[in-house]
Amino acid sequence: MRHRVRKGKLGLKTEHRLALLRNLCTELFRHGRITSTDVKVRELRRFSEKIITTAKTDSVHARRLVNTKIKDKEVLKKLFEEIAPAYSQRPGGYTRIVKLNFRRGDAAPVSLIELVGMQVPFVVKQAIDSPESKLEDKTDSKKVE
Repeated sequence: MRHRVRKGKLGLKTEHRLALLRNLCTELFRHGRITSTDVKVRELRRFSEKIITTAKTDSVHARRLVNTKIKDKEVLKKLFEEIAPAYSQRPGGYTRIVKLNFRRGDAAPVSLIELVGMQVPFVVKQAIDSPESKLEDKTDSKKVE
């Protein structure tokens, strides 16, 4: 029975959805954090945390299981040598989602997903059309001296 078994379909066929999640997961492990739409990020969290949990047991079987999802050899090596050992004492919750803003073209909500506790140099860019920046620009230009 499929009671309470949920999987986001993202409006895609199975092969396309899995390819998308594999690519996003590879880039997450390569860079430490990425930005994408909210729905994709939530599905990526489920997908990537299962991979990290499998990678915590460094065995040939675990490497083969993870290799079915992560095809890049450099990222696979980084996952087993750096990322998974960093979470060896952590029971779960390897990623953090931060909601950012809305995308300018289609107003889709955008979020940032990052690996918890990994030191990654990354600057979150403020949206150019954020309400705060508009207010500051208007008040500066109307000052009369």
